[in-house]
Amino acid sequence: MVNNNQNILNDTLLTQTFSQQDSPLAQCQLVAKVYAGIENAVCVLSDLKANKSYIYAGAAGAALGLQIETEIDSIWEEGLFNRIRPDDLQAKHAMELQFFHMLKDLPNQERYDYYVNSILHMRNAQEEYVPVQHRMFYIRSADNGSVWMALCLYNFPPQQVEGTAYFGRIVNSRTGQLLVPDQQQINSILSEREKEVLRMIRGGSSSKEIAARFSISVYTVNRHRQNILQKLHVNNSMAACRIASAIHLL
Repeated sequence: MVNNNQNILNDTLLTQTFSQQDSPLAQCQLVAKVYAGIENAVCVLSDLKANKSYIYAGAAGAALGLQIETEIDSIWEEGLFNRIRPDDLQAKHAMELQFFHMLKDLPNQERYDYYVNSILHMRNAQEEYVPVQHRMFYIRSADNGSVWMALCLYNFPPQQVEGTAYFGRIVNSRTGQLLVPDQQQINSILSEREKEVLRMIRGGSSSKEIAARFSISVYTVNRHRQNILQKLHVNNSMAACRIASAIHLL
């Protein structure tokens, strides 16, 4: 189950389309390096267009057993993920998935006002779980609206953490408002008929069987299938089932 939300995010983020424009990579890499130096954070810059990540470890990296500065051919920093408590990793991916869906309808410039702020638990250099602050920003979008560059920061929280449960919120940095994703808004991503069709797809039914169940044409079923893929920003039915389950549409 831990990898499920990661797979969902992978399907959601990497199936976006991008227009041709100059790369912002060098500028975003500089931002990541500055954060790593100033905040002693482990910074991960993910290029969703190229499916690459650039990792910069500030001084906190050594305390967390992470002495790394590298480039990887993935938007998933597995070496770092392996140090996060499994339940927290699952919750982190789910929060980021909801964050993506909350922002996708906002104009590009307004997206930069929001970020995810979480407290999760990671193994340190002594292999003990300690609380870590995780922040996630989308710092560049393509002209066509696709999210392009994401920045994740890992460092120690600025104050003592009560309890051991994962805690995550979406923050509007312009106003200070704390947001929890609205499940009612998430529920409205798909129509009731689209949810019914997707449930049958998840159960292994063919388009012909779905058409017979609802007394509609196969053409209509296929149209529902295409609408579902477009609304969930994925390119196949398996991915659609995973993402719909993760954000509690089914």
